[in-house]
Amino acid sequence: MIHHLLSPLLDLLYPRLCLACSSDLPPPNEILCVRCQYELPETRQWLQVENAFTEVFWGRVPISNGAALYFFSKTGRVQHLVHQLKYENKPEIGCQLGQRLGWELRHQTHFQIVEVVVPVPLHPNKYKTRGYNQAEVFGRGVATAMELPLWPTALVRTKNSMSQTRKTRQDRALNVQQVFALGEPERLVGKHVLLVDDVLTTGATLETCARLITSLPGTKVSLATLAMADD
Repeated sequence: MIHHLLSPLLDLLYPRLCLACSSDLPPPNEILCVRCQYELPETRQWLQVENAFTEVFWGRVPISNGAALYFFSKTGRVQHLVHQLKYENKPEIGCQLGQRLGWELRHQTHFQIVEVVVPVPLHPNKYKTRGYNQAEVFGRGVATAMELPLWPTALVRTKNSMSQTRKTRQDRALNVQQVFALGEPERLVGKHVLLVDDVLTTGATLETCARLITSLPGTKVSLATLAMADD
């Protein structure tokens, strides 16, 4: 009761600013202001089977579909969101934007064949430090909107590899070799998996995980991320 009474006063003294622009007030229960909801650079890739996202993986690993919610660039608002999700204890960003993308995917015929959502795993040491896996909270939002199960232990991270942020394309590929393993291969056999991560840059991490999944009999994979680098 006291919290309910003080809430309007606290909102006045410490307003909940938009997590993208840090300027405007978002609507109740939203993380983005109305302006950012309309201005952030949506990719709209879910409308096409072949798009800039899927082109990244041509000749590398067979995927059925792929899409990111937003494009991101250095110092942009989307990068600011991703940084807060990963390093500033804002898991609500992943969950809410995952629901936003999941709602779009569930209305596209080519994504309706997906049966389960699997996040790129985080090493236990990083999980302990961060308190959550940003890909998992994003995947939970996607799975909720698509009304699909989320299997966060289907893949495991066996090595605590260094951050990919400042690495070249070649270094990123080397950095993720032998880092991941199948955690529950028997559950994935014959399934169409939606593999999710926070961002797509070179695609090294998603490629490695997708290879593991598609090595199983009758298993297919589609990909989805919160953001994709705008080259």
